[in-house]
Amino acid sequence: MADSISHVKRREIQAPIVATLINGFAKELGREKAMEIAIRTIQEDARADGQKTGLEYGRDLKGLAQVVKEVWCEDGGVIIDILEESDDTFAFNVKKCGYAEAYEKLGIKELGTCLSCHRDEPFAEAFGPNIKLHRTQTIMDGAPHCDFKYTRD
Repeated sequence: MADSISHVKRREIQAPIVATLINGFAKELGREKAMEIAIRTIQEDARADGQKTGLEYGRDLKGLAQVVKEVWCEDGGVIIDILEESDDTFAFNVKKCGYAEAYEKLGIKELGTCLSCHRDEPFAEAFGPNIKLHRTQTIMDGAPHCDFKYTRD
């Protein structure tokens, strides 16, 4: 992806505006309803992004692995340890999450899961046919690492 700004930096720039909107809607609708709408909307955006990015990189796990390495890892977005990379599986642990660090620095860490982590599964499903994400923990929610395992089901 030939953008002049990294993926993590773009999220860091967008986050304060989105947080202000979510908090404003929460005052009017209640926190639970505002978060439900935010998550649904962010996931819709992730699906559209996954579809577009899949067409650009190739709608398979090899293309998805390239996105992770070239886009998500750029500029310290995430630092990963690859556990398995094959035609049917791409598994890695995120040992450092620049997204979580950015949200914490901005004072909106409580929105990080909504703003970033909730994007991952719909992005993968739209990226390519039969691609599924299996994840049991995230740094954003306090775990020591995120455990990503993408498979072709």
